[in-house]
Amino acid sequence: MQESLLKLDAPSRRRFMEQAAAGLLGVSVLPTAASLAAQSNSPSGRTAKHVIYLFMSGAMSQLDTFDPKPKSEFQGETKAIATKVPGIQVSEHMPELAKLMKGLALIRGLSTETGAHQPGRYLMRTSYKEIPTTRHPGMGAWVQKVAGKINKELPGNVVIGNATRHPGAGFLEAVHSPVPIGNPATGLQNTKQPSYLQESQFDRRMRLSSQFDRTFRNKHDQKAVLAYSQLYNEARKLMDSQDLKAFDLSAEKEETKEKYGSGRLGQACLLARRLVEEGVRYVEVESGGWDNHREIFTTIPDIAKQLDQAVSALLLDLVERGLYYDTIVVVATEFGRTPKINQNVGRDHHPGAFSALLAGGGIRGGQVYGTTDENAQYVEDEAVTPQDLNATIAKAIGLPYEQEFISPAGRPFKIAHDGEPIDRLFG
Repeated sequence: MQESLLKLDAPSRRRFMEQAAAGLLGVSVLPTAASLAAQSNSPSGRTAKHVIYLFMSGAMSQLDTFDPKPKSEFQGETKAIATKVPGIQVSEHMPELAKLMKGLALIRGLSTETGAHQPGRYLMRTSYKEIPTTRHPGMGAWVQKVAGKINKELPGNVVIGNATRHPGAGFLEAVHSPVPIGNPATGLQNTKQPSYLQESQFDRRMRLSSQFDRTFRNKHDQKAVLAYSQLYNEARKLMDSQDLKAFDLSAEKEETKEKYGSGRLGQACLLARRLVEEGVRYVEVESGGWDNHREIFTTIPDIAKQLDQAVSALLLDLVERGLYYDTIVVVATEFGRTPKINQNVGRDHHPGAFSALLAGGGIRGGQVYGTTDENAQYVEDEAVTPQDLNATIAKAIGLPYEQEFISPAGRPFKIAHDGEPIDRLFG
């Protein structure tokens, strides 16, 4: 498909891309790109290769984003707007995503049992409740372990943002831990040797370290020990890799950066696109600012606008680069917020109902799954658990979500616990 497209002249490629965009996201014009490749229809049963998981930390308000209730007395100052799909409305702060609704699937029936931030985040990322005796793997670790790497030079699992207390690889081998990127603008840090240290000196230190560790490795020939050695070796190989350029946003044109937005979320989404383009399997972006207990109608417009701009730019960019069907994009949060506005003109924690967005991969756009009541306070139909959402992601990327894996402690675990994928979301 891609080779055929590249044989076309520029106007022909442009027309093809406009048709593809119209089919995928319901838009008629895309920015030009040097290399264009896309498909107008997703083959049945096609499996995605990458996941971009955008985690809105702090509990994103469903009423002020993806599940507005214009007739509710609790809707407040946030207005609802129509999307390109008749009958589906979103917040007025999401005008760009409203235009792309034909390529989006909204889940409005999410609910959970916890209204505390850290337990909620842990559950969303692992499908298990946080307990003292076991640290469960995050989805990125499962993806790298089971699906393997595409680009052997780059990590298969990356987290962008200040994701403190992230479960990481859990009980899986350390080599599956996510590589952390604190600031997308500065990329991957500490990848260059100090100026005072020559290459030969560095290699000598590595050999000495390996010799010192040899006795311990021979005595404790355990999987975990070998995994740490493998982790160090991969880090060393990454330092010499030409593919490190994938982490460098300075290589992008200023107009591209502006398209995503100048804030950290926009630049993180741009970095996520660069990484999947170079073969990284799983990229999580954590973005805070959603814990709106106070003055929500003052704070929500800006953070929602950043999300709207970043996600819409990301989706269109994936279409342009032929990565749309190879990448499932997820926007999620740890729980919702109360419909009732508190005395500080904010919304409090509410696990009873919240929303998520899915696009790309094998997801069929232009649909809503799950229905909440007239105030978006509880789920009336088609309830979805965090485990179900993770099983849906696992199905999209071809992971065996029904298979049991045995932890080092001898206990069986599944990738999405007892979750079941939402089959209706797939094309």
